Amino acid sequence: MRRTKLVPALVALALALAATACSPSKQQPTPDSSEDIAADMGPHKQGGSVTIANVTGQTWTCQFNPFNPAVNQTSNGFVYEPLVFVNLLQDQAETPMLASSYEWNAEKTSIVFTVRDGVKWNDGQPLTADDVVFTFELMKKEPATDLYALWTGAGLQSVKGEGNKVTLSFAQAAQPYFFNFANQVVIVPKHVFGAGEAAASPATWANPNPVGTGPFKVDPCTANNIQYVANPSYWQPGKPYIQKVQYPAYLDNGPANQDLASGKAQWGSQFIPGIENFYLNKSPDNHTWSPPVTNVALIPNLDPSHAATSKLEVRQAIASAIDRARVAEIGEGGQQPAANQTGVVLPTFQKYYDGAAVASAGYDKPDAARATSLLSGLGYSPSNPLKLSVITVTGYTDWDASLAVIKQQLAPVGIELTVVDLAQQTYNERLFKGDFDLAYYGQAGGPTPYYELRQILHSANTAPLGTEATTNFERYKNPAVDALFDKYPTADDAGQVQIIKEISGFMLRDVPIIPVTESVDWFQYNTSDIRGWPSPQNPYAQPAAFNIPDVGQVLLHLYSKSAQK
Repeated sequence: MRRTKLVPALVALALALAATACSPSKQQPTPDSSEDIAADMGPHKQGGSVTIANVTGQTWTCQFNPFNPAVNQTSNGFVYEPLVFVNLLQDQAETPMLASSYEWNAEKTSIVFTVRDGVKWNDGQPLTADDVVFTFELMKKEPATDLYALWTGAGLQSVKGEGNKVTLSFAQAAQPYFFNFANQVVIVPKHVFGAGEAAASPATWANPNPVGTGPFKVDPCTANNIQYVANPSYWQPGKPYIQKVQYPAYLDNGPANQDLASGKAQWGSQFIPGIENFYLNKSPDNHTWSPPVTNVALIPNLDPSHAATSKLEVRQAIASAIDRARVAEIGEGGQQPAANQTGVVLPTFQKYYDGAAVASAGYDKPDAARATSLLSGLGYSPSNPLKLSVITVTGYTDWDASLAVIKQQLAPVGIELTVVDLAQQTYNERLFKGDFDLAYYGQAGGPTPYYELRQILHSANTAPLGTEATTNFERYKNPAVDALFDKYPTADDAGQVQIIKEISGFMLRDVPIIPVTESVDWFQYNTSDIRGWPSPQNPYAQPAAFNIPDVGQVLLHLYSKSAQK
């Protein structure tokens, strides 16, 4: 299941980006008119079901812990909800969720949320401000649950509740973190997570029967399929319209793509090679729209115990040898654009990009001669290659294809690359604990490059080898970079742009990761019965099923045409 789930894009760029991500012939979204969009807004009659085809690379573990990034993409949005939904595809438009409103103080160091009245957990107990306070205090008590480093990196100082109000106080201006604490953190029930096995191990508890406020309940889960049924006591009257969601476990892209092409599954979120002939031409009801998002990158292990990848020259050689455009063309079938070494996604964040610095650092084009020279200085050559392995996820056929191209490009400069395909859970465990030479991975993003880069580079997001890191899996530590991230929240717009350019400079100098392609938000959808899908004309949420909490917003919009008769 793709980790690239929190996607930066502004509404003014949404249409342009759709054309940029893939060749125009492969982008055939539903030609929604204003009348279509108005009709999709509802209200609608309840009924119908939708099947998701999203490759996980393994069977389901039936664990739904919202604090466990290995499994929370099947719980957050479906079962658990945030305080506020922030739509990054629509100029950060906000939808009040478990908070009916909020108010900042003048300095943006304190925010007061009003907890929505009348919301119940799906076991019938009421949601209260105590649940919200408990959720945030749990992240302080158990740092492994603080997935966005709010207490250690964002300066969260205290969380206090009074009546139906909850106040979060920070050490400095915290508006840039709103996306994280209001949108990405989901609220959990104190009466469940504060007792028994959950209280003893909140970060790792399996949570097989999740109790949330969301539109769906899990009923049942098996190794091969998760069935979600509509929550009859959901707080939004009349919703969800769709009454069941089927989420089969696919081990690789092939069967999932077949189910999409045949119409057996209506919602796809993975790479389809030759998408025009294989999928789009099979039915006029088959459509795709995959806006560009963050980066898919090679993550080198920087811990000194990994003698090769911790050497700057090795990382520079890899970054120089890879022809990113070729990887995008062959590995991703032209459906993803090439990335650049700064990690700034283009054209989404053009104003943050320093092309001159990229050229000066020598990463504006592939340079096999430079890579060969760097490795030669370390004693490596095609006849005496440096042997490295890269972990990836079984079933991600586009990643396999991309890594095959990378392997081919690295061999002539003196690197022998072994691709290791792993089941998703095994991959996650090795990634989080740093058990790899290289890992192929797509990180989450946000409204500006700050969010993705902070997750990748801030030392607050890493951990000692063998201990689970939250997002800084390469184990990069640089106090100068940390200081730049810490300055960002109080800087004005021009200052924030300059800070990102300075951070990009460290991406060029230190090569902590190696972006390869710009990941797109894989999305295929069938309109024969199910309507209400997000589109370039109505980008109300990120469209891929692996995006959280956006998946919940999509499910709240979907409806069955046959159920309306």
